[in-house]
Amino acid sequence: MIGITGASGGLGRAAAELLLDSVEPREVVLATRRPESLADLAERGAEVRQVDFDVPGSFAGAFAGIDRLLMVSITGRQRVERQRAAIEAARTAGVRHIAYTSVVEPGPDNPAHSVRDHSRTEQVLRDSGLAWTFLRNSLYAEVPVPAIEQAIASGRLVSNSGTGATAYVSRDDCAAVAVAVLTQDGHEGRAYDVTGPEAWTAADLAALAGRLGDREIELVDLDDAAFAAQLRDDGVPEAVVSMFTSFGTAARTGLLARVTSVVPDLTGRPARTLPDVVRPRVARIP
Repeated sequence: MIGITGASGGLGRAAAELLLDSVEPREVVLATRRPESLADLAERGAEVRQVDFDVPGSFAGAFAGIDRLLMVSITGRQRVERQRAAIEAARTAGVRHIAYTSVVEPGPDNPAHSVRDHSRTEQVLRDSGLAWTFLRNSLYAEVPVPAIEQAIASGRLVSNSGTGATAYVSRDDCAAVAVAVLTQDGHEGRAYDVTGPEAWTAADLAALAGRLGDREIELVDLDDAAFAAQLRDDGVPEAVVSMFTSFGTAARTGLLARVTSVVPDLTGRPARTLPDVVRPRVARIP
């Protein structure tokens, strides 16, 4: 059987829907804190189980009978400890292979949000005795949508990434790669950098916003402190301020720019471009 944790979240649900199209539904186990949110997928034949990473006792029942597991990384405090408990419970339950959603360039020089937690969790998996695959996803292409919408509305795109670029990848492509790893052989012991087909600078985003909004967009390049202050002035929660600022820092230092062919190599189809993702979502389309 194949299992997915976080199956009611954006990435988990996208992977679940693709998986149900790829294998017999009775072979699919979807684990979530909110089973009622997956009632439609249960009707398609998936088994929906309740799991809560804050309740370690819920792991045994959630992982029973599963051979391959997509563990979608969680958020919040004590992330590594909670994920460590899940990995140990999966091993005890007989899970053979865990695919874990990590981040690109999870090394000590990467200032991006939560990199240290992902790096430590990767090490936990290496030490677990289980087969593993690391899905090191780049920033989702959905992430810059609000900034592009705001730029179209205001005529200004504010950034702290300088001339650094980011190889944004669509969430659906990340889900498709995960399903390929779950349903194919030969991915054990591999770390995949999952990226979009090209890297985009802040200037590129401003130009895209200009095309979509049919107006001139000014690029405002700020340092980290000023960028964080601007986000706070805009009412962005502090945790999100820290996260977005760190992404800009990582891009500015060249850590998010690498483009790979993982999406087409594993899924057999081209990766979606950033405009493919952004265009249907922005408030104004030419």
